[in-house]
Amino acid sequence: MEVLLIRHAQPEVAAGICYGSLDLTLTMPVTPAPMRIVAGLASPHRIVTSPALRARDTAAQLVACLPELRVADVEPRLREMDFGTWEGQPWAEIPRDALDLWAADLMGARPHGGESPAQVSARVAEWADALDVESDTRLWAVTHAGPMRMLAAHWLGMALAQTLNWPLGFGATCKFSLGDGAPRLEWWNRVAG
Repeated sequence: MEVLLIRHAQPEVAAGICYGSLDLTLTMPVTPAPMRIVAGLASPHRIVTSPALRARDTAAQLVACLPELRVADVEPRLREMDFGTWEGQPWAEIPRDALDLWAADLMGARPHGGESPAQVSARVAEWADALDVESDTRLWAVTHAGPMRMLAAHWLGMALAQTLNWPLGFGATCKFSLGDGAPRLEWWNRVAG
């Protein structure tokens, strides 16, 4: 199985704002352009998307570029982390002690009252583990930076702390080959260009 993770296009949000479950529209024009995202990629057999508006709209734009597909299926387990009371707040205004508490227990702390990274990792791993990795399916999954890094950690047997610093641009693709042995990362953060 080939899984292409695609980060949603640029959302309409000011720099420095905390957002995860916040439902944001895409910038107009969509950046990067959907045709640039799909250029040179083998067409998928299926597309799934996070239920977030920015991911669904990105998926719809990609589907419009692929005449053989009509729709992307919504997969709730691919949604971004819920940052609770931090949603929509500037990172610079979140109390330092709350950020320190989170940093001290990256996987388990929930000082914002939303989800912990451990909860989100379990949710996306559940989705990943349900895939028929021995099939010849080419799947595209339109999602978010958090779940993409968590899936990379899951498939590659790494700690999330390692993948958190991997760059990941809007509209970037990451290709994994699953089945027939250990999962393989074919590329990371291929940006449309």
